Amino acid sequence: MTEKEQMLKELYPEDLMNVSKELTEGEVKFLKQLDELLESKYRDSINDHWVNATVPEDFFEEMGKLNYFRNPLLFEGREGAKTPSQLFQFFMSYTVARFDVSLVTVLGVHQGLGHNAFLFGGSKEQVAHYIPKLQSHEMRTCFALTEPDHGSDVAGGLETTAKREGDEWVINGAKKWIGGANVSDVIPLFAVDVETGKPKGFIIRPEQEGVDIDIIENKIALRIIPNTNIRLNNVVVKEEDRLQNINSFKDIAKILYSTRAGVSYMATGAMAGALRATLDYVTERKQFGKEISKYQLIQEKLAMMQGNLSHAMALSAQLARMQENGEYDEVATSTAKMMNALRLRESVSMGRGITGGNGILAEYDIARFFSDAEAVYTYEGTHEINALVIGRALTGDSAFI
Repeated sequence: MTEKEQMLKELYPEDLMNVSKELTEGEVKFLKQLDELLESKYRDSINDHWVNATVPEDFFEEMGKLNYFRNPLLFEGREGAKTPSQLFQFFMSYTVARFDVSLVTVLGVHQGLGHNAFLFGGSKEQVAHYIPKLQSHEMRTCFALTEPDHGSDVAGGLETTAKREGDEWVINGAKKWIGGANVSDVIPLFAVDVETGKPKGFIIRPEQEGVDIDIIENKIALRIIPNTNIRLNNVVVKEEDRLQNINSFKDIAKILYSTRAGVSYMATGAMAGALRATLDYVTERKQFGKEISKYQLIQEKLAMMQGNLSHAMALSAQLARMQENGEYDEVATSTAKMMNALRLRESVSMGRGITGGNGILAEYDIARFFSDAEAVYTYEGTHEINALVIGRALTGDSAFI
């Protein structure tokens, strides 16, 4: 057995279909470092952070130190590559999600939606200025699209407005569920141009006059990540801080499609986390004189959880291969997100059931995965919205309204 094969066996024992074998040795070494960081630094406190709705204060900084956009390990044996491989990005999201869904969401909002808003929406000058700082974690960002009364219908329902006055824009409105806006340095925010009726993107800063941010309390899922409300009252933004390549919802959709795959990856990792938590429990818990892992009904449910996971890993890996070849297809990403989130919901329910009454206690990891799965099922397109994207492709008929 080679060193790489041994590392993979230890790192991803649940990978029955050997999806991870396509990773390079350098990528595997990086992922091992990532896993060790999570386990050594945050394992003992992660459930307390979930209960208390607090973020490990150094998580963002520690992830920045890993240099996951430009770490030399990620380019070993990949001559000419300028970005990490899509398969690596799947396994990076998978590894963090297997540990905790909130933490992978913190990371995904920054390096996915937020980062890509600048990458796809910015001018050459904006890309040159912001992207290196975002990739190194010198700057932190988020993604402000959803509104209090508009989620799935944001394509035609944005109420936040932007009015141009000379070389400045005046923005009014509100946003909701914006993860990490309170700790971001820059916020890509989307508003409708009152003159054209088309959405545009703007770079907002939390400390600006007229920007009010507060944290949404009493969530039952993703308790670790601070989701926020943003209220904008005559917020002035210079034309130079408008994201120059966001001029229609199609431009925004490009960002969403590029990151929807990431949510399917998160769902897959969360399945692995739920399976691990359940296995840890059943090998220790005794009923009727023996460990419950020795009962047939328990093993059948574990087998179903493993089957769901293997299916999701294969689907995610194929999606990663497609995107590696430049195939960013909305139907493919919607299919992966819809199915992986659905199977996650099923898996965490089985795991919670296996753990009985203890499964509703936060000290047992399955409770955290059970609750957080509800958020994954909803964000980046609900089950129903993704189904309509797929249905439109199958029939040629749009059934959104």
